[in-house]
Amino acid sequence: MRRRLYWLLPDLASARATMDDLLLVGVDVHRMHFMGREDCDLSGLHAAGVLQTSDVLRSAEAGLVVGAAVGGMLGALLAGLFPAPDGALQWSLVPTLVIGGALFDAWTSSMIGISVPNRCLERFATHIAQGRILLMLDAPPQRVGEIAARMRQLHPEALSDRRELELVFR
Repeated sequence: MRRRLYWLLPDLASARATMDDLLLVGVDVHRMHFMGREDCDLSGLHAAGVLQTSDVLRSAEAGLVVGAAVGGMLGALLAGLFPAPDGALQWSLVPTLVIGGALFDAWTSSMIGISVPNRCLERFATHIAQGRILLMLDAPPQRVGEIAARMRQLHPEALSDRRELELVFR
């Protein structure tokens, strides 16, 4: 399990220096996700992808649950309404429709979720529009304090999401 930490950096130079410093303390580059305005050139940085910037995962999870529930209810209904010729209920329909419904609804929900911005990033939208660079860092819980202290020491210009850090230290 990893904890996502957020920092707003003033410009690209600060973002590149931050990435270099985090690499020196052993943070994997694939755990750092940088996000800026559309016109911002993030070359040399590990840019945030669709999984970080959209609600695709949350939507797929919701679709999986809803699809499984609907598939189960439909399977039970069909098993009761259309028994086998010998009169036995066809309960084998239930797991088949649960799996089919879950997969289908997870897929369709993820197609919708890919176009929806990540709700966790809404609070940073104004800063990003002003030209700041958002760093999203996925850190192991035992290293959060160390990484936060390092960021405060080496990059005082970085604005951290204090609410997120306060949750970690409680």
